[in-house]
Amino acid sequence: MQLALVFLLNIALVLFIILIHYETLYHLATLLPNLKTITPRYRVLFGVCVIFICHVFEIWIFALGYFGTLQFKDMGSLVGVHSVDGQLLDCVYLSFVTFTTVGYGDLVAEGYARYLTGVEALTGLILMTWSASFLFIEMQKYWHIPKDNNK
Repeated sequence: MQLALVFLLNIALVLFIILIHYETLYHLATLLPNLKTITPRYRVLFGVCVIFICHVFEIWIFALGYFGTLQFKDMGSLVGVHSVDGQLLDCVYLSFVTFTTVGYGDLVAEGYARYLTGVEALTGLILMTWSASFLFIEMQKYWHIPKDNNK
């Protein structure tokens, strides 16, 4: 029963976060061409800032998923090199290092909560590469460097 609950929670979190990411990139793609008052190359910088904020928001959603999971009896715990009490900021730290696939290993989830770490790492990898692809395309549109005709 608990495994089914974890499975449903993980699926719901991932789908929600993918939807947030999709909507962010969609609205950013429609907004950037309309920013006529901003120099074209600064539109890319604006896009980077928006995507950074989006990733941080997604990481916090995963952190809330960890925190919520840890509130249920027998769902797991966080174990670390230092004193860990499973507070929200512990969950946020774990989420940051997992989403970015850094994975220091100084804080890990045990029990059923550990399944979310694998799901988050895969989701983070996919969303960061999606963001990089999006920014690459936007840079091609807006990052015009004049060619030197003397060469």
